[in-house]
Amino acid sequence: MSLASLRRDALEIFQAGIRAADPQEAVRRHLSRQGRRLRAGTDTYDLGSLGAVRVVGMGKASAAMAVPVLEEVGEAVVEGAVTVKYGHGLPLDKVHVLEAGHPLPDEAGVRGAEAILALARASGPEDLLIVLVSGGGSALSPAPLGGLSLSEKQEVTRLLLECGAPIQEINAVRKHLSRIKGGGLARAAYPARVLALLLSDVIGDDPSTIASGPTAPDPTTFADALEILRRRGIRERIPPRALEVLEAGAAGRIPETPKPGDPVFEGVRNLVVGSNALALAAAEARARALGYHTLVLSSFVEGETREVARVHAAVAREILAWGRPVPRPACILSGGETTVTLRGGGKGGRNQEFVLAAALDIRGLPGTLVLSAGTDGTDGPTDAAGAVADGTTVERGWALGLDAWAHLEANDAYPFFRALGDLLWTGPTRTNVMDLRVLLVA
Repeated sequence: MSLASLRRDALEIFQAGIRAADPQEAVRRHLSRQGRRLRAGTDTYDLGSLGAVRVVGMGKASAAMAVPVLEEVGEAVVEGAVTVKYGHGLPLDKVHVLEAGHPLPDEAGVRGAEAILALARASGPEDLLIVLVSGGGSALSPAPLGGLSLSEKQEVTRLLLECGAPIQEINAVRKHLSRIKGGGLARAAYPARVLALLLSDVIGDDPSTIASGPTAPDPTTFADALEILRRRGIRERIPPRALEVLEAGAAGRIPETPKPGDPVFEGVRNLVVGSNALALAAAEARARALGYHTLVLSSFVEGETREVARVHAAVAREILAWGRPVPRPACILSGGETTVTLRGGGKGGRNQEFVLAAALDIRGLPGTLVLSAGTDGTDGPTDAAGAVADGTTVERGWALGLDAWAHLEANDAYPFFRALGDLLWTGPTRTNVMDLRVLLVA
């Protein structure tokens, strides 16, 4: 089995995972209508007895998710607004699509968040607010709290990303600097009924974490946010106004985010319609069809990217040496979302960094290939979804005058793989269920 055929198989396996995470199909699997009855999961809504139906959303996939909603609910929808990343918009009837910045929020995102909050507040007790939430929704719905400016909130996010904080910690802080996150949207919509359809991009599919939980109870507090900043060593580096807001909240001068048991959640239904686990299952099925012995390590993989890469490389060595945990030809799959602690000023993303770190550890191994990519088609602040490497990658880099280790230390994987022709470009997939990693051993 040649490296070229391994590469073709890895791409086919990855694409199978992407197709399974298609946001429109994910919504269709959970939302259907018979007459005037709208079924969402195990819940039923009588469209004949409801007042107005409004559709709002935030996240890279929210416009795509709105397509089947409008197909099913159609004439009952009176208005709506969704905010997506630049380049992820779609034409929608009755629903205004706004494009905004991600991963750092911008003023377009602020306008989108205000439009969403206005529609939520306009909903009365007989109305239904359908909320479409997907990965990227947190950055795409900035609604700064307490007079905080967008630039100040951007700086907090930048510092958290820079120090390698996991998404759970980033969201805990952002919830307490926002009027929409951490149950804020549910609070704005109360007492309307709320149906939130969630395309999960977080470990464990916790509704309070997906896009910072705009319709879910928030288990974290202002005090938790302050402790995260202290532990990460950035409490004194964030903008003074942001620190003032968090300290005021911890002192009780700003209301806490709504907690479990709060009345604002009485009419709220959070329904997860798609996840990383579903994408991994589809990728595994395709790998088996291609003749591979398969093993899904986990959809819960997180931690420092380089360390996770070393574990995957160690599994490849185990397969080559002892034929375990599965015999050759082997396909090892994993999902989740790792973090990168920035050490240099290079260009790349967590998936490219993963592949570059793995390339160093599988150097010289025969018939071994690794692929890692974001299911949203974007890896970090680059136009690539990820990258591919094999046992010859490091040597091919040397032949071009490129030092793989130096590029890794500078967090500069993008130009390394671009020179080798090993970047993976998919374009916007309009979905987001974290990352998929494919390790093949021929």
